[in-house]
Amino acid sequence: MMRAFHLCTALLANAVLVLGAMASGEKSGATPICLTANDLSIATGQPSLKLMAGGSVQIPIWSLSGGTAGQSVAGLVAGLPGDCAAVKVEIVVINTETPAEPGLEDVYRVHLTQMVEDAPFTTRYYLGTPVRTRLPATRFCTRTIVLESCYETVPNAPLWIRIQREPGDPADTFTRPTGLAAVKVTPLDAPQKPQVVQDTKGYNSWPMMQAIGDKLVCVYSRGQGHTVGEDARAVYSRTSVDGGKTWTAETVVANTPHYGEVPVGKGLDSSGQMLLWIRRVGKEWQHDLYRSTDGVKFVLVATPPLPVKPVQITDIFEVPTVGLMALWFGGSYKEEEGHSWGTLTSRDNGATWHQITIESDLLKAQWPTEPAAVYLGDGKILAIARTELAVNTTERAQFQMVSTDYGATWTRHRTNIGDVTNSTPSLILDAGTGLLSNYYYQRGKGALRRRVVDAGRIFNSPLRWPASEVVAEGSQVKFDAGNVNATAIKGTHYLSFYSGKAPDTAVLVSELPAPSH
Repeated sequence: MMRAFHLCTALLANAVLVLGAMASGEKSGATPICLTANDLSIATGQPSLKLMAGGSVQIPIWSLSGGTAGQSVAGLVAGLPGDCAAVKVEIVVINTETPAEPGLEDVYRVHLTQMVEDAPFTTRYYLGTPVRTRLPATRFCTRTIVLESCYETVPNAPLWIRIQREPGDPADTFTRPTGLAAVKVTPLDAPQKPQVVQDTKGYNSWPMMQAIGDKLVCVYSRGQGHTVGEDARAVYSRTSVDGGKTWTAETVVANTPHYGEVPVGKGLDSSGQMLLWIRRVGKEWQHDLYRSTDGVKFVLVATPPLPVKPVQITDIFEVPTVGLMALWFGGSYKEEEGHSWGTLTSRDNGATWHQITIESDLLKAQWPTEPAAVYLGDGKILAIARTELAVNTTERAQFQMVSTDYGATWTRHRTNIGDVTNSTPSLILDAGTGLLSNYYYQRGKGALRRRVVDAGRIFNSPLRWPASEVVAEGSQVKFDAGNVNATAIKGTHYLSFYSGKAPDTAVLVSELPAPSH
């Protein structure tokens, strides 16, 4: 019996090592490190080490309760490669029972730290985001779940890992035990460093990135701090024709006396000229629309009078039979009702705009903010929006809103995109592959993340977004970095964001090949 026990442990370890293709950032030739159930021990609560048997196969697992909170197991990885910049952490979970009904989910999270020489072992502690997944329909089915796609590591320091099930999370609806069979740790290379667009003294922030043909246009604002209404805050532009390696001299786009101005949305009109929404805050709160043919000179097109005052109007995209469209959101950021969102449409190439409210009187917890949207074809529009929730449960996740009738009606659902903190999304749809890239910056962790998916797969299934990958890194000062905005030129994506520490931050741009699968 013991011979079979150890044999199946070795077989499981080998299976875990070869699971999945190499993801972006994984070290070429690096061997993932596997901790089996026998390499883990009780950390909190009373989970039990059991032998799961099915016919002639026996696999050791840790049984984690679906009814008792606070059960976790932990292990230590001592052999990370010396050139390892970060690690991805996955778990292998097995159904110990057949779910009583379809659609039930369980939730897990990881705790991580490193034992760095001459430093408290709590120094590098990181509490992972709770991750929800749907259970397979039958017993003995195996799932590999990414709990953290990029934890930055220090060379030659042991890595401590604790895996915890979260039956108290609202999404953990499977009340029976599950079996933790293994933990997989994959060494990663560091992401490519971004290029600098503007790092002159001041709070350079909230950039918009738009391609006009083969030219990149980056529009951003600069002030004295993380404030939108200060008189010192103006909007500037720089352009690049070599993929962001060099930039033209800065030009002023808007600098209205007694107002603070911030670019909040961009896009192209029907003739391919750039459109730019600038929010102007002073004695009034207005949104001005500008147009540019070259990214250098911008001309004011409209300041539309809107019945519902938006906090922000976001990126512009074209919808057949409708014209130009942008999404907006409005509210006070207070917990009570009173928040709203909707669409703006223009049938005359941006000269005039019609506002429609899709949802109103929302609680802050229900409020989708700073949305990005793409037109998929056949009347379908998909939008992803930020959440303003701060709780560390699966309730803190980006929203997905979809329309099947060219934006006339919408449905809104919460996604499984939970590695977010005030994370503004930016979407790119690659027409040739049908792949949708969702870029967002996880504030506080300093990670610019990407999730790539076939848009058709998640249009009606917002909980099926695949795991994220970290494609760039920035400041971990919570609100002094973030707000990614993306554009594409041919087969390359360009991502602008800002990073630093007040009072000085920089606007940066990262370059990535468009995903192919």
